[in-house]
Amino acid sequence: MNKTVDILIIGEGTYPYIQGGVSTWIHQLIEGNPEINFGLIFIGGQKDQYKKQMYAFPKNIVYFEEVFIFEEKKFPKPKSIKQNLEVINQIDEIHNLFRMMHSSKDKLYFLSNLISKFKLKDFLYSDKSWEYTKDTYFNKYENESFIDYFWTIRNIHIPISNLFDMINRLPEIKVVHSPSTGYAGFLAGLIKISKNIPYILTEHGIYTKERKIDLMTSDWFTMRTPFITYSETKGNLVRDIWNNFFSGLGLFSYFTADKILSLYRKAAEVQISYGAPPEKTDVIPNGVDIKKLTPLIEKRKEHYQRICLIGRVVPIKDIKTFLKAMRIVVNKLPNAEGWIVGPTNEDESYYEECQNLTKTLGLNENVRFMGFQNILDIFDKISVNTLTSISEGMPLTILEGFAAGIPAVTTDVGSCKDLIFGSIDEEDIQIGQAGFVCKVADANCLAQAYINLLTDETLWKKQQQAAIRRVSKYYTYEKLISNYKKIYYKALNWQE
Repeated sequence: MNKTVDILIIGEGTYPYIQGGVSTWIHQLIEGNPEINFGLIFIGGQKDQYKKQMYAFPKNIVYFEEVFIFEEKKFPKPKSIKQNLEVINQIDEIHNLFRMMHSSKDKLYFLSNLISKFKLKDFLYSDKSWEYTKDTYFNKYENESFIDYFWTIRNIHIPISNLFDMINRLPEIKVVHSPSTGYAGFLAGLIKISKNIPYILTEHGIYTKERKIDLMTSDWFTMRTPFITYSETKGNLVRDIWNNFFSGLGLFSYFTADKILSLYRKAAEVQISYGAPPEKTDVIPNGVDIKKLTPLIEKRKEHYQRICLIGRVVPIKDIKTFLKAMRIVVNKLPNAEGWIVGPTNEDESYYEECQNLTKTLGLNENVRFMGFQNILDIFDKISVNTLTSISEGMPLTILEGFAAGIPAVTTDVGSCKDLIFGSIDEEDIQIGQAGFVCKVADANCLAQAYINLLTDETLWKKQQQAAIRRVSKYYTYEKLISNYKKIYYKALNWQE
């Protein structure tokens, strides 16, 4: 794997270790452009979290590297270090840059100089770094916990340092492409700056928004703040710093990217509200392999009383609301089943909570946690496809279900309402309703929608036909590949 990389794709916590969603999309792009040499960088937290590659690499992947940004064993040993004040001043400049990106585009190239000079051991153990940390704390946070502040700043800068180190190990690259902002988008921006190459950004979900949801729903942040000192207006030191950090990463990604893509128009509007320059934004929807999935329509043997949620068992997917909805369904339809299909090891404590709630609700005979499954083994055995998430982009599982002839019931997040009711043009709207949409965390609405589709086969068939027509016209694999081929060829300065 020593060829020139035409397109370098940087994924954070996705391909090739996590199946479905963004990983499926990455695999589609690589397989659909066999004439392009792709490189991959995988960004993860710690190596033991990612033990097995879930995808066989296509032949046109010519470079692959991993970076685990919180690996403890890579930390340098503590020792007193004298450091040049210039590096600390540059770090301070970068912090200011993140906060004022809209007026600081001309200052982005400060990073080029910092990349070559910044060393993790200097930041962790130098006298100048210690003084900088103390001064910043007393200037902004002196009424908060210094211990919390110290470890938060440390944990923010460690992964940044590891990403800096990546730059010097890269082969020759022509274009860099990131499926998100965050650490992947930040590294892509660094590469763009240091190598002066085009940078394409595609956001499947709004990373900054999703990280804020993660921070707000994490019990750890609540526990870190004593109840007697906490107030809604004061907030939480650690949470606020991380929020500001992820916002800065997002702004940096937006302003370094040459092209900013989203999956649907409303997502582009959110990107702009988060600081993306409007003139850079465009929309390319997801696409699915219709030919692979349509045979499942005829393979389905009956109208099953089965609802399937395909997704990771994590808080952002709100599995608990699905369980509450299933309790209501089972009260009316005792033989109904709820299948939860997706990995359970990403947040093991949340998985345990969901298992306990299943027992508490008396659903052990009706709800199955099935782990990851091949959708080709699932879709012909269910009648309703569902998502109860509190945040989504354009979920592939809904489009895949449509192609297999399955109506969907979702929460009103991301593009779900567009997929179910149509929005692209008047013809899309005229196709009709392909399922139901409910408010986030509305178990009663979800349950009633499930019951309607499980008990009214005429309604189900009508919505099935709408689902098939919509995905076949607007969301095909061929359209996806054609759209990205144009983007890639333009960035590579190739002729189609």
